[in-house]
Amino acid sequence: MILMQSGFKNIQFIVGGQNTVERMQYVKPLPPFSDEVISFLNELSKIVIRKGRTFSDVVTFGFWCRRAALLAEKEKYDDKKQRYGKGIVFHIAPSNVPVNFAFSFAVGLLAGNANIVRLPSKDFEQVKVICDAINQLLAGDYSYMSDYLCLVRYPVSKEVNDLFSALCSTRVIWGGDGTIAEIRKSPLKPRANEITFADRYSIAVIDSEAYLEADDKDAIAQAFYNDTYFSDQNACTSPHLIVWLGEKKKEAKELFWNKAHSYANARYELAPVQAVGKLTALCKFSANRKAVFDHGRDNLIYRIAVDQIDEGLMDYRYNSGFFFEFDAESLKEIAPIAGERCQTLTYYGIKVEKFKELLGDVKILGIDRIVPMGKSMEFSLIWDGHDLIREMSKRIEIW
Repeated sequence: MILMQSGFKNIQFIVGGQNTVERMQYVKPLPPFSDEVISFLNELSKIVIRKGRTFSDVVTFGFWCRRAALLAEKEKYDDKKQRYGKGIVFHIAPSNVPVNFAFSFAVGLLAGNANIVRLPSKDFEQVKVICDAINQLLAGDYSYMSDYLCLVRYPVSKEVNDLFSALCSTRVIWGGDGTIAEIRKSPLKPRANEITFADRYSIAVIDSEAYLEADDKDAIAQAFYNDTYFSDQNACTSPHLIVWLGEKKKEAKELFWNKAHSYANARYELAPVQAVGKLTALCKFSANRKAVFDHGRDNLIYRIAVDQIDEGLMDYRYNSGFFFEFDAESLKEIAPIAGERCQTLTYYGIKVEKFKELLGDVKILGIDRIVPMGKSMEFSLIWDGHDLIREMSKRIEIW
């Protein structure tokens, strides 16, 4: 394919350049978890852990792509020798999660592909740390990976979206319903596939007795903070509804929210615009639904106790510490809110067998992930129900 020069005029190349995009069309697809890719990502992990140690999300990415961790993931795939990358993957990263782009291109590499990544428009320092590390490696011993990575920024542009979409064999869209609708205006090749991560919400379930019996409630507060305030509650994985089980809900709630407030108060800065946004969201909710509201001693935590839950409740969700609460007698009561838009369920004090029983007894259309509290943002090669390695690669049948 001959690329039009005009298509590149608004693109800022952070890693790679126009020539990279040209050459990318002719690179050899690799098998999943190739030695070349694992070696590159392992070296990348060393640099970002060292240079990005002040950013917990960068360090998390670094630990995720260590050689030992990737080899453990490799063992989960039994058809690696029959798979190869599909060609070029075009990734559109979300604007509100700084390090998501890195996990996305890393999976594209692990699946055996060349990768074009549209970076977040916001100038996150984490993005710079990772991109600088990539450029350092590509300029040295890992120059052989140069044609497999191109990381760019550009303003909203259908022309550029058209260009990259026409090149790719897989398109990955992180960023919600509006972004998906806009990107889909750019056609794909007939055999290309698309992986989308639409607007989702998440919930948490806590057993009150288990919480009261816990020895380290400060650690639980930290886990809850990591799931919520760390991303301003903007990530799809962040719970907006807390479901309480057990017989000691009132006592558990009081202690839990006191601990959560203390932990967040020492680390989280609520901007005036966020406080106004929370109040506005509360007013909209109050105009349409009945509930009991509690903002505690300040505006850091908004708690809205509801007596029924359904998917419509999440139309009123907000961020920055805005939580609905619901008292349940059994896990089955979450079914009305566990529709297709429900992504992650985090939990504390509930045995995994209970969730397996729930899924067998009740029709649950949503919930793609059930993880312990504090683990909601930990990345996995199976995400939102997509097996990313298999969806970004092709299997070759030999009879």
